[in-house]
Amino acid sequence: MLIRNGTILSPGSKEEYRADLRIADGKIAEIAAPGTALNAQDGEEIIDASSCIVAPGLIDVHVHFRDPGFTYKEDLHTGARAAAAGGFTTVVCMANTKPAVDNPDTLTDLISRAEKEEIRIRFTAAVTKNLKGQELTEFEQLASLGACGFTDDGIPLTDAKLVEAAMRRAKALGLPLSFHEEDPAFIEKAGTNRTAPAIAENILAARDCMLSRYTGAVINIQHISSAQTVSLVRSEKKLGTPVFAEATPHHFSLTEDAVEKYGTFAKMNPPLRTEADRQAIIAGLQDGTIDIIATDHAPHSTEEKSREDFFAAPSGIIGLETSLALGITSLVRPGHLTLMQLLEKMTVNPARLYRIDHQAKPGSTSYAGTDPEAYGITTPGSATPIPAPMMNDRSLLYGSIRPGCAADLVIFNPDETFVAGNYQSKSENTPFTGMELYGKIHCTICDGHIIKW
Repeated sequence: MLIRNGTILSPGSKEEYRADLRIADGKIAEIAAPGTALNAQDGEEIIDASSCIVAPGLIDVHVHFRDPGFTYKEDLHTGARAAAAGGFTTVVCMANTKPAVDNPDTLTDLISRAEKEEIRIRFTAAVTKNLKGQELTEFEQLASLGACGFTDDGIPLTDAKLVEAAMRRAKALGLPLSFHEEDPAFIEKAGTNRTAPAIAENILAARDCMLSRYTGAVINIQHISSAQTVSLVRSEKKLGTPVFAEATPHHFSLTEDAVEKYGTFAKMNPPLRTEADRQAIIAGLQDGTIDIIATDHAPHSTEEKSREDFFAAPSGIIGLETSLALGITSLVRPGHLTLMQLLEKMTVNPARLYRIDHQAKPGSTSYAGTDPEAYGITTPGSATPIPAPMMNDRSLLYGSIRPGCAADLVIFNPDETFVAGNYQSKSENTPFTGMELYGKIHCTICDGHIIKW
């Protein structure tokens, strides 16, 4: 395959240039020197990318494919198609399925079935058995089988001593822990800023950052929604705490006012908050406090989201197919981030969290080790290095476009608009349907193959 005349954005190496790019045997084989062109070979497929960006395939470290147990909402195959339609070539699935990913059989079944899909699907394992927050899972066994990290996402962990023990075990394995930070003691009802106030997030985020600094474990504060949590993470990074943070497109694009307009399609945990919170999240993305953009892709059926009682409807929205476009529309075009910075938060930094490299196969558990200074890689705003991805050659950090790297790419036009809708996901629960967004995706390539949807 030959991709002609695209603008290559390589956030891992912070390079931007126009060039031809050749793909062979699932890898980037050749990139034309400046001012030259590559000659097409016999039978080679040619893609004209002259009006487009050629970037590394996106990584989403926070998705719910509802498989097993809730496949009427989504399954591995439809989730993979939705991911590809959004430009994602790697996703990390959460463990709150039914049964939960807290045992070898469920994990190995998922990894086996995921290998049949056209994108790379990785899986976290649960922190606690049956997601009950009482007894830790067999971390070592689950890691050896392919779990890339641990989380009870969707269910906050309220036992501080148990969290400390989980951090120590995860640190010994060199794997991260991701936390849903909402203390139920402060939540009257889930889904709105009034009934699930920011203090619920702030308290657990503060506790877990302190425990991370105490134990040295790498943690991820999921879907930050509060200005106070942004300030907390900023301070903790300056103190050297090995904490990552993620924000969703809905939290940097919408406020609590959307609930009145879109009803349950704007109901999520944590909830949409004030304009001041939204601006604080944008500021956190700008200065590197928030490392990652992740969708928290959460499919639900139309019947579930159409319940008359707002609080009886499940929380969450789909997000894979609008994520890049919302980043361009809400962050890049207003001037909050450059396109390179946006892509860094959707490729390089997610790879750092879950140790994803250009060579690793789905389910691989190879990693560099637990030394935070292993490769001297830092994230903006950090006082000390964050653990490096699982590789021996830093030049192969996922997010760089170089010969020898896996041919996982997305081709898109940041200036071309489209109307959100006609989703590949089984579900349609999102307030963004019908909105005109910038950043139309033309092609997603994984392992050298164009994915059709």
